[in-house]
Amino acid sequence: MPQTKKDKLFATHQEGARKDVERAFGVLQGRFSILCRLARLCDRDDIQKVMIACIILHNMVVEDEEEAATNILDLNKEAGTSIVLPSVFTHGDIPVFAQVLQRDARIRDRGTHRALKTDLVEHIWKKFGPK
Repeated sequence: MPQTKKDKLFATHQEGARKDVERAFGVLQGRFSILCRLARLCDRDDIQKVMIACIILHNMVVEDEEEAATNILDLNKEAGTSIVLPSVFTHGDIPVFAQVLQRDARIRDRGTHRALKTDLVEHIWKKFGPK
């Protein structure tokens, strides 16, 4: 329950951003099952590459669906052929469980959370607050 004007403005902006992010992840998770897996055990760079690839593929599919809706399929036309190369997915070593626990502890640290939130509240207030 935000008490100050700064906190109320932050809550409003956070709510809007959260809805956008949840909607985007919902769409991507519905299309790509790899995004439904536990990410804490994966390397950050691998997660970033997978997310970027899924976003690019999603945009390509949406664009292709829009083109397909405007093209009329001619069933009398001879089908073409294409070559699809096998996919190659490599990743680094899976971090040992102790490293996963350390990373989790840093993510959940209340002091760090409070400091980051305070900085974000101030940033939003400076950018969108009353002039």
